[in-house]
Amino acid sequence: MKALVFLALLGAALAGDDERIVGGYECPRHSVPYQASLNVGYHFCGGSLISSQWVVSAAHCYKSRIQVRLGEHDLAVNEGTEQWMDSARVIRNPQYNSNTLDNDIMLIKLNRPATLNSYVQTVALPSRCPVADENCLVSGWGNMAAPGDNFPDRLQCLRQPMIDDRICQKAYPHQFTRNMLCSGFMQGGASSCQGDSGGPLVCSGQLQGVVSWGYDCAMRDHPSVYTRVCRYNGWISSVMSSN
Repeated sequence: MKALVFLALLGAALAGDDERIVGGYECPRHSVPYQASLNVGYHFCGGSLISSQWVVSAAHCYKSRIQVRLGEHDLAVNEGTEQWMDSARVIRNPQYNSNTLDNDIMLIKLNRPATLNSYVQTVALPSRCPVADENCLVSGWGNMAAPGDNFPDRLQCLRQPMIDDRICQKAYPHQFTRNMLCSGFMQGGASSCQGDSGGPLVCSGQLQGVVSWGYDCAMRDHPSVYTRVCRYNGWISSVMSSN
């Protein structure tokens, strides 16, 4: 069995082993205003702003303290649109399994509310679960080369379809659970990658997926796997209301 590839950056010293969106394109500047960069002295994961004070990311991106950066496009340039704030709380789903990456979702409460404007906006939680072939957008600052390393400073985007669950189950036997979904291209050549972990998969204006795991990036017959956000609306609402 091939080892799972966590789609998070492990640290600046390990950048050669990390990945980004492969086969995508530079997002139009500030066209993904809900995109967050999680930072601990370097970008290591993505996230999605779902309210002025809460961000959704992947549980495998957990660190006890995280700086959340909003309003970013080019990580290497001060564009005057950024809002940087620290985490007040980082809460993993209590059912998260670090071995299987089941329930790979967490919430970050910001130490102060973000200012919502044309550069920083929230994304809606799903009102339904996604359907096969639905057109979706994944974004992040992950690796753009597979194999190889090519890490962008500017936010990358990729349009890709939702994949039927039965196809995902065949691609990942005994690993794909009902809490996961697949999106991408079975022929390979384009996918999210390490450094994109925790970032958004948005379909019809709703956050349907959180970048979670895969095998090698952009690999034929093995699309990227995402946390199925529609299964966590109740948990998200409960955590936000009690914290």
